[in-house]
Amino acid sequence: MHKAAETVLEIDLSKLKQNYKHLKSKLDKNTMFLAVVKAFAYGNDADEMALYLERLGVDYFAVAYINEGVALRNAGVTKPILVLHPQAVNFDILIKYNLEPSLYNLKILKEFILAVSKKNKINYPVHLKFNTGLNRLGFWQGDVEMVNNTIGETKSIYVKSIFSHLAASEDLNEKEFTKNQIETFKTIADNFQKVFKYKPLLHMCNTSGILNYPEAHFDMVRSGIGLYGFGNSEVENQNFKPIAALKTCISQIHKINKGETVGYNRAFKSESVLKTATLPIGHADGIGRIYGNGKGFVTINNQKAPIIGNVCMDMIMVDVTNIQCFEGDEVIVFDANSTAETLAQTANTISYELITSISQRVKRIILS
Repeated sequence: MHKAAETVLEIDLSKLKQNYKHLKSKLDKNTMFLAVVKAFAYGNDADEMALYLERLGVDYFAVAYINEGVALRNAGVTKPILVLHPQAVNFDILIKYNLEPSLYNLKILKEFILAVSKKNKINYPVHLKFNTGLNRLGFWQGDVEMVNNTIGETKSIYVKSIFSHLAASEDLNEKEFTKNQIETFKTIADNFQKVFKYKPLLHMCNTSGILNYPEAHFDMVRSGIGLYGFGNSEVENQNFKPIAALKTCISQIHKINKGETVGYNRAFKSESVLKTATLPIGHADGIGRIYGNGKGFVTINNQKAPIIGNVCMDMIMVDVTNIQCFEGDEVIVFDANSTAETLAQTANTISYELITSISQRVKRIILS
């Protein structure tokens, strides 16, 4: 295992493979798998993750924005790529790189039909997003007839899939709400098929949906956070392996006398003599100010060292008074043992926010 002498994010592909296989084990053999690699593959490395997952047999990829899909194509990804939140200003680029848009309202639907018509495209694959309760993006159930009429007037596009997004699939207290979402989605899909006389792919499940609602697996499922090692519950987390370890090192050790302060705004004032370590990682690297002043911690020689004072742009200071350590020693910010989820909880946030915040200036090291 690599010993960090600078700030690095180690990414273990063998753990990515384990997580993928675990998720696949929950599916029927004919259910397709879409890997979500938006936001730099949740802060890891989208090119590396997608190329590896493509070799493992993933059927589809999803990104949030068109430029993310372009980057994957330039990296050599050949499988279909769904763009979840495309902007009309970039439709020409989307078409050039053979990306597939999610169309979620009448305006974006008509603008895309116009864009592909100008290029004389026939049957360009699109995906229709329907809102069943998340209230973020999507046509409403009552829009089905209008959507059908609009699409029926053109041969420029065809509907590759119809999909929706579960709002609370990880929260079993919201089971009734989730089941209502599923039933609404079924009705929407049935109405579409009656008009168009063919069945597009149906997909609705995110990671927690895969685990908790097998009746909603339909033709394809989508997973992001599960691939990267988190199951959204204490029970399910035991079945996943976090693929990334954020490591750094001790740049300098200070003796702080009673009454002295540490960091910007003198946010920490020592009540006794103590020892601090300064680490080359800060909020520009993804460790936000919310982790400062005793909330967050790192691990040094298997012991917790709380972050003291305000997090700086490029550095944090931690209390190592009771830890035997030296300048140059390795520091674990999070890994498979002290997870990103555990650290995120100290600041009342979630693993998603922490791992997607890791700056691209942090060196990625790929372990196979």
